[in-house]
Parts: sequence; C-alpha cells; structure tokens
Amino acid sequence: MNIPQSSYPRVVIIGGGFGGIALAKKLSKKDVQVVLLDKHNYHNFQPLLYQVSTGGLEPDSIAYPIRKVLQGYPNFFFRLAKVTSVDTMAREVKTNIGEITYDYLVVAAGSETNFFGNKNIETKGMAMKSIPQSLNLRSLILENFEQALLTDDLHERDALMNFVIVGGGPTGVELAGALAEIKKGILPKDYPDLDTRRAQINLVQGGDRILPAMSEVASAKAERFLEELGVNVWKNIRVMDYDGNYVTTDTKTIFETATLVWAAGVQAVGIKGLDAKEFLCRGNRLRVNRFHQVEGFTEIFAIGDVAQMESEDFPYGHPMMAQPAIQQGRSLGENLVRLVEGLPMKPFVYKDKGSMATVGRNKAVVDMKRVKFQGVFAWFVWMFVHLYFLIGFRNRVVVFINWVYNYIRFDREARLIIRPYKKQNQELKNQLNRGS
Repeated sequence: MNIPQSSYPRVVIIGGGFGGIALAKKLSKKDVQVVLLDKHNYHNFQPLLYQVSTGGLEPDSIAYPIRKVLQGYPNFFFRLAKVTSVDTMAREVKTNIGEITYDYLVVAAGSETNFFGNKNIETKGMAMKSIPQSLNLRSLILENFEQALLTDDLHERDALMNFVIVGGGPTGVELAGALAEIKKGILPKDYPDLDTRRAQINLVQGGDRILPAMSEVASAKAERFLEELGVNVWKNIRVMDYDGNYVTTDTKTIFETATLVWAAGVQAVGIKGLDAKEFLCRGNRLRVNRFHQVEGFTEIFAIGDVAQMESEDFPYGHPMMAQPAIQQGRSLGENLVRLVEGLPMKPFVYKDKGSMATVGRNKAVVDMKRVKFQGVFAWFVWMFVHLYFLIGFRNRVVVFINWVYNYIRFDREARLIIRPYKKQNQELKNQLNRGS
C-alpha cells in the first residue's frame, strides 16, 4: 500500500463512517500512525439518504471526501480499498490493493441491509443504505411514473404508482412521509395527464407500532402524521416474499407494486477472519468489552454498528445509529492514546441524547431523556441536529438552502433520472444473453 514505516504504533481503521471518522479525528496530532481504509473515498451522511431517494437533495450535499475531512493531519494515510480478510495471527489486513500490518486494528465497517435470507426480496426489492442505492431508487420511482403514462392497463398503472415500504423504523417512516408529500405537492404538477390520486404509499410494520425504539407517544403521533398525509400504515403484518409484481405477507393481504423498499433490518458488515462464532452476536455484530476490545483480543477493537457492547441498560448492544458510533470513536481514541502511553483505559459510558424522526413538512417526533415533543418545534429541532452533524460547511449551507427553498416552493428539484435503473438492468440481461 506504499505506507511509510514509522516509529509510531500503527492504527488501522476499517471504515470511514461516523465511528471511523470520529476516531481518526481524535487520534490526529497524536504519536500514532493512522491508516484508514474504505471502499469509498467519501463519508456518507446516511440519515439523509431518503432525501436523495426522493429528490430533495443531491448526493454531493450529504457526502464529503475522507481525505478532506482529515486534511493536514500528520501521520494520517487514506487508502481506497476493499477489505477481504484479516489475519489475526500475523496482525495483517488483506485488501484488493494489497496487505498492511497493524499494531492496533479498529473495525468500524458499519452495517448493511439484512434481507434475512430472502433472495427474491434481495434481488427484486430496493435497499437504501448507500448513495448508489439511493440514486437507483430515485431513478426507479421517476421511471415508474414515466412508464405509467405509457400503459393502458389499469392494473399495471396502479402497480407502477404503488409503493410498499417494509419496516416502520425511522428510515421507513421518513421515506413514507417524503413520498406522500411528493404525491400531494409535486406529482399533480409534473404529471397532469396522469391520475396521481391513485398512487398509494404503504408502510408495512411487523410489530404492533411504528418507531418501536421510541416512546409510545412518539409512535402514535408519527402514525397519525402519516395517516394525515395519506400513507396506509399496516401493522402486525410480515412480508414473506416479492416476485417483482406482488408482495405476499403472512396474512391474506397482498400488495401489487412495482416498487418494494426494504427497510426492515440491518446487520453488521462481516469480515473474513473475524467471523468466529465465539465472538459473533446477533446481527453479525462483534462482541466487545467496555474498552471496545473484541472478545479474545487485546489489539483488535470494534466500534459503531459492527460492535455489540452488552450492559444492563443495553443487553443487545447500543442502537445502530450515528450517536453511539461517534461517542465510541471518541472514547476509543482516548483509550488508544492511553494504551500507547502505558496508562489504564477508561470504560465506555454511552450518553443517550435521545432519538428523533421526521414525518414530513412541519411534522416530526423527538424523544429526549426528560422531555418528549412532537410537531413543528420537533421538526425544527430535527433539522438543526442534522445540519449540525453534517460534515463540511459547504454541505451545511447547501442542505439548508435546499430545505428553505423546498419549504417555500413546496418543491424537490433534484428529481432527475441521472443513472437509469431499469435500463442498466436490461443492458446487463442483454450482455448475459449474448455471453451465453
């Protein structure tokens, strides 16, 4: 990888997400050599991916170059690489561009969509965990409406304008609300020759309430907000299969749709060599102690979505969200410095700052430790918090201006088919046919 030798201990970080970036910042200007590996050269602000999918924001406003985040930091190196395995005996990370040894290894690879083994849903449904996936979803949504204009078949037209979102967590709720606002304020103007009133947004939740990680008050209020926007909220229904046209469930309810968005679960990104059963937990997470050390190792650490730190308050680990990852990254940064200096490490204590979700224009729910509120004020709090945690002054300005413009004009001008999704699929099929 052409990393220079150094007298400083080498810390290799796998993943440039919230945890990895927070850790690298904490180690800046310290007496360690930091090497960060990621398959993308940018940090992705995942909480706003749904706005890219629905044309509210362009992807470059929620992404930021990793090299620029840590620009000017001494002893910092970034390599664009995909990690293939870890050799714990040789203390070596293997990637598609070569190998690198480490003194300390930090796994901060994040999470990916969990389809729970359903291959049909994985291949025919849509996920929304990365910028490319969000752009694919945006193209598919717009292409479906273009196709709906061309068909005389009423069932096909309805299927093209119907959406099924599986999963009633923040991602599913926020996406459903955004689609409902598009249906109400944008589609009638863009497609005056199409009866867009027939478009349906269905949010399917396997449990008895949406936003199950939040308070019952927040769940009930969010459901009411969605229903006011015209979203059909289905509870206590599990999606079993999807053939590209029909969604079957564990009840008699069947949905006819050309677009299924899977937001029903995530799992930690697995790495070969760190997949032994003795330290893997539910959701493919690595079991760590209070100092972020992976069970059975003193020099390998894990933070963020990939780590499961069990405690009395969090028996299944901390929530797979940005705040725990950021706090763990900062905590581990301090502990690594203490470890290098020969000082005892400090146990991690998570400070729960609350959770929130937006449902649409002037509609959001916020749960904090001592207070819970919903509505317009919650919506402004949600916007402020997300702007604050965006990386880069330009991104904050661009997102803020877009939000103000969209609020005043009730518009989403990034509804562009830049990378046609269906066309790419068809070209791939043609290539495969030619090859056979």
